[in-house]
Amino acid sequence: MEDKTMAAHPSTIPHGFKCSAIASALTLALGASVTSQAMADETNQTQIERIQVHGEQSLGRNALGSADALLKDQGVDFSEAGGVSALPVLNGMMGDRIKVLVDGADITASCANQMNPPLSYVSANQISSVEVVAGVSPVSAGGDNIAGVIKVNSLNPKFSDSDNLSFESGEISSGYRSTSDAFLLGAKAGIASKNLSFSYQGAYEDANSYQDGHGDKVLDTLYRAQNHALTAAWRDDTQQLAIKLTHQAIPFQGFPNQYMDMTDNKSYGALVRYLRDLDNDGEFSAQLNWHSVKHEMGFFTPEKTGKMPMNTEGSDYSYQLHWRLPMGDDSTLLVGQEYYNYQLDDTWPAVPGTMMAPNDYININDGERRRAAVYGEWQQNLTPLWWLSAGVRYEYVTTDTGEVQAYSNMPMMGMPNMDAEAAKAFNAMDRSRDDNLIDATLLARYQLSAKQQLEFGLARKNRAPNLYERYSWGRGVMATTMIGWYGDGNGYVGNPDLKPETAYTLSAAYKFNGDAWQFSTTAWYSAVTDYIDAEVIGSFNRSGLANGKRNILKFTNEDANLYGAKLSANYLLADTDSGKWQMQGKLDITRGERDEGNEPLYQIKPLQTELTLSHQLGDWKNRLSWQWVATKDKVDDRRLENETNSYSLLNLSSSIKWQELSLTFAINNLFDTYYELPLGGVNLAEFKADSTGGFSQVAGSGRSFELGASYKF
Repeated sequence: MEDKTMAAHPSTIPHGFKCSAIASALTLALGASVTSQAMADETNQTQIERIQVHGEQSLGRNALGSADALLKDQGVDFSEAGGVSALPVLNGMMGDRIKVLVDGADITASCANQMNPPLSYVSANQISSVEVVAGVSPVSAGGDNIAGVIKVNSLNPKFSDSDNLSFESGEISSGYRSTSDAFLLGAKAGIASKNLSFSYQGAYEDANSYQDGHGDKVLDTLYRAQNHALTAAWRDDTQQLAIKLTHQAIPFQGFPNQYMDMTDNKSYGALVRYLRDLDNDGEFSAQLNWHSVKHEMGFFTPEKTGKMPMNTEGSDYSYQLHWRLPMGDDSTLLVGQEYYNYQLDDTWPAVPGTMMAPNDYININDGERRRAAVYGEWQQNLTPLWWLSAGVRYEYVTTDTGEVQAYSNMPMMGMPNMDAEAAKAFNAMDRSRDDNLIDATLLARYQLSAKQQLEFGLARKNRAPNLYERYSWGRGVMATTMIGWYGDGNGYVGNPDLKPETAYTLSAAYKFNGDAWQFSTTAWYSAVTDYIDAEVIGSFNRSGLANGKRNILKFTNEDANLYGAKLSANYLLADTDSGKWQMQGKLDITRGERDEGNEPLYQIKPLQTELTLSHQLGDWKNRLSWQWVATKDKVDDRRLENETNSYSLLNLSSSIKWQELSLTFAINNLFDTYYELPLGGVNLAEFKADSTGGFSQVAGSGRSFELGASYKF
């Protein structure tokens, strides 16, 4: 019987669109107050189209499933996790190093394994646009990040020309994936008048564990998720007020590369946004955000047995005030003030009759992370050929947490109780910390000719440690292996004295847009001081076999360097009665090393290329793509990272639209190739089922037939 049945009642840039980091930054800087300009539906649509020209937004109106698929099309990589909870990777950096904003709101992952990251709270069919800004992001785009910004927008009220409320639009979508027997369903509906707008967006997804290229089940990759959103908006000629309510429910989600699984995740959110046109004096926007989640971890599959509940509650509160002020015909000033307050409780209830008793294990008690920020950004057209933007952002970050406790204060088997001693030392220290973050960016664009453009960027960006990096205090094997979002099977210990990361990034790009040829290339380099890495402080071996060793690591600051290059080319082969034929090619290379000893950093993607032949005849679109990924042989020895072999995949897709009906068909991994995910981590579920094979890498999906249908009414 498929393990999903057992879980029903559980006790978790196309590269053609992927322009350079500088192009992304320039685009976002130019459109930094997109929402504040969208006083009317027509204005909002114009703004979206303008940003699409720059290639930084992708409208996913017919998409289903998680937001990951849309972002992969934007050039974002992912560190694999659960079916809807993969962690984004930009320029070789993962997780919290990227600022992910959902409708402008900052949502924090409330889990020691980051099983509920920001992108897991929105489905693809809810998204109206996506902006990806890698590396040199302008200060107006957001702070507390060193890798870039991902902005997911789903709040996009639609109004009509009528004075009376009437049905405006609706859509029902469904999909199926064979490799995981996944069923997807989406629905949208809206009513509107000239001044009022009401809408609903919902999505449901249910998937079994998928199969790899050998036809074997990749254990513990099943999941079920649903998302709902209600929006109400009002506007007049100069202002707009919108309110959005959200709810998510995930009754189970397997994590093959974690010791635990998600056994429940319920969240509620509310957002209030006010926009006002200041006539000739610019635009103003204000936003209030609240998001609360109750998250539970445990075991629900045959591979992960026992009882070890872990309960987390987290809440995000924030507001943002933004002004866009014209300073003349050729310059604009963006200013803003923002505040964020995140609260976290992480408790592991006692299990009577076991070693996990008699106390509840308190991992984070009344944890709090506050950020207050101000910024100013100047944009100037120096000449018809030169455009310049410069900005400075200051953030004051404070973190604190209360006292903690271990399961027991008694010695264990005649040995000192490591966790009890660690809790005593942790409670005796001053746990309050504060950080001062100063970001600065300089962006420039030079138009060489009507078809050629140069772009440059320089940035100093900062990120303060998260609560788990600072305050995870346990020292025993069980406690430490519950901490960490890396999927490596190791254990982690926090460090209250961590310093913020500071990245100095330089990027340069060249773009050519001809009649038949389009070409872009980007090179970037980041020197990161106080990069939050890990040092080995111990090891353990639960299997007793030579290949069963894992490490215990403590978060620490080190210096690191990351660099890379991206190339993208598009060639129009023919545009005839048989249709429009195009060829696209992409290449992406990333490297990351510690300063000391030039050791590779963890989860750096190997060289990757992709070649695509696309065809369009009216509303019929076809696409054949060949992806090749090089051998991953630069691995992090501290985390015992696996090497992976080179592989190539062939994917085929076709879509057609007839009136209001859209149909899609795809075969992914056409030749059913077996391959291991370079960023997938180790398969802990498989290790638990059979420890003799050691910690193998998580395998990718085998051949999958995928169907989709969408009907608008």
